[in-house]
Amino acid sequence: MFAMGMRSIFLLMAILFLAACSEYNKVLKSNDVELKYAKAVEYFEEEEYSKALSLFDELGTLFRGTSRSELVHHYIASCHFKLKDYYFAAYYFKNFAKTYPKSPRAEDALYKSAYCSYLSSPISSLDQHETEQALEEFQLFLNRYPTSELKDTTNMMIMELRAKLEEKAFNNAKLYYQMENYKSATVALNNMLREFPESPHREEIEFLIVKSSYLLAVNSIDSKREERFNATIESYHKFVDSYGRDSKYIKQAENYYSNAIRELDKMKF
Repeated sequence: MFAMGMRSIFLLMAILFLAACSEYNKVLKSNDVELKYAKAVEYFEEEEYSKALSLFDELGTLFRGTSRSELVHHYIASCHFKLKDYYFAAYYFKNFAKTYPKSPRAEDALYKSAYCSYLSSPISSLDQHETEQALEEFQLFLNRYPTSELKDTTNMMIMELRAKLEEKAFNNAKLYYQMENYKSATVALNNMLREFPESPHREEIEFLIVKSSYLLAVNSIDSKREERFNATIESYHKFVDSYGRDSKYIKQAENYYSNAIRELDKMKF
């Protein structure tokens, strides 16, 4: 009895599925624009976004220049968003905000354009193009809607995205150091301090600048050693001014400073 009951259920589901497919195909082939619009909205509300998108894409051309063009284009962007196709969703939402700047949906569209890039932002070890894109889009949103109710949410996501870029920059700079490319490490670490002055890694960064500048000097040709040992001494003083004698790196930093002084003294004779 149970097996027969299950077969009946599956048979009924198959019939309903085929009927739904048949109905959808009839709508696709229909020349009734109003029917297509009504069914597209119905499919969207029933969360059948792929079916809705196919119809709205066609309606976008048919309704061009009409009063319903705005709503159809917003539906197209929303379908892509619901389908998690964030690349196209971002494109259509941004285009919507640009095409219909006075629409009551324009603010939401511009926000979602940035939000799609935010959702596409990868982990910090990967290329950060989408992260940078999201930051630009969120800043554009805040510039255009400075009093938006989404302002605080947007600022929180901006902080998260900047933290990701900071982590990427920090790891890249450390990689130069680990590869013993001390010149590039020093440049990258200093650049990071300028770009992310409030970094939680700041103490370690300033110490690595001292260490990298010293190791760069040690491995330099004679004509560059004096200049580079002086750079070590200067970076050491900046480090001490920032963190005093309480830093966990102070003993190592003092060793590099003392060695740099010793090397410069040798050059005088």
